[in-house]
Amino acid sequence: MSYNFLGLVNEVNRRLNEVELTSSNFATATGYYNAAKDAVNASIRHINHEEFGWPWNHVEEEDILTAGVTRYGYPYDAKYINMNSFRLKRNTTLNISTTKLQNMNYQEYLDKHSDFEYNTDTGIRSKPRFVSRAPSQEFLIFPTSDKAYELIYEYYRNPVDLELHDDVPTVPLEFKHVVTDGAMFYVYQFRGDTQSSQLSQQKFEQGIKFMRSIHINSYDYIRSTVKVGNPDTFGLLKV
Repeated sequence: MSYNFLGLVNEVNRRLNEVELTSSNFATATGYYNAAKDAVNASIRHINHEEFGWPWNHVEEEDILTAGVTRYGYPYDAKYINMNSFRLKRNTTLNISTTKLQNMNYQEYLDKHSDFEYNTDTGIRSKPRFVSRAPSQEFLIFPTSDKAYELIYEYYRNPVDLELHDDVPTVPLEFKHVVTDGAMFYVYQFRGDTQSSQLSQQKFEQGIKFMRSIHINSYDYIRSTVKVGNPDTFGLLKV
């Protein structure tokens, strides 16, 4: 059975001893089948809302900066943007190496650098060195770019609902059973079967806990960000 929207809905159908759908009648199926489709999407949404940092929702975005432009909008599906991931990509034509942009607080940007947005003098444009998150779901790159630099940054997305029979969920195949358990929880609610709904909810929550233990609650190593200076600064004795 293919791992797509049709396959997940039919997983629910088999558990309930309902007639399975095909790619031909999937779009036109109504009644209970609409509830089964909604249940699959509700299950996937529930999983994605449990953690913003699921690795399958991670995206590395690449944009081309426009000379003279400071503000850029978020991607349409962005949930959380890692402001410490912004960098200019190495480009031999533009004669630059990969350069990380420093993240600056928005208020500090307003206090010290906001004139970049309104100053049309091309003489102030240069290779950007900073990025700042604006409250308007935009980020600011400054100093204002003087060339079409390639900008790379990373974010976590909000996956869209499945619609077509061959749409594939972002949740990996290895967790198909968790998606199905969640869909059963919602479809039993639709049928008014409280006892079965509660049992499915327990299995669903256990499955999410298992997913979290694999992909969230694990650390390769701990990295210190403390800048070590003079030993006397930390009250250490000199040897």
